[in-house]
Amino acid sequence: MKFIADAMLGRLAKWLRILGFDVLYYPDVEDKEVLRIARQQERTILTRDTRLSKSKGLPGVIFINKDDVFDQLGQIGTLLDLRNAGLCGRCAICNGLLVDVSQKEEVRDIVPEFIYISSAGFKRCQNCGKVYWEGSHHRRIMERVEEVLSASSEQMAGGEEDKH
Repeated sequence: MKFIADAMLGRLAKWLRILGFDVLYYPDVEDKEVLRIARQQERTILTRDTRLSKSKGLPGVIFINKDDVFDQLGQIGTLLDLRNAGLCGRCAICNGLLVDVSQKEEVRDIVPEFIYISSAGFKRCQNCGKVYWEGSHHRRIMERVEEVLSASSEQMAGGEEDKH
């Protein structure tokens, strides 16, 4: 599934990218351009703009009615199955695909020395070159995402709808 997030959803775009989803996000682009890109690339629009959410002829629109980014992820989790998302599949910064670094030496001068010594593997963004590794933050991210997605799965199973 491919998304484009409007200017109000930068943090959500980042988290969905971390989960491996293809999410375009341009903080300074106008609604007209979001609509054009969504139509052209068959992307689902993620928006907090009620006017944009009512636009006709789109591949799909998800109106985000939550303020907190984890509540937003939960809202999307009630609509889509996010449990099989591939953590660290995309760059959180530019949306590029992450690939395994084949030779650890390639990142020796890029990452802190302690990280270089203590980490077994690295991934690099094909677009911007940012390097990623599994650190202590990875476990915390996984726990938080699991918590959010479990709650949204329970809500889906119970057939509850958010009336807010």
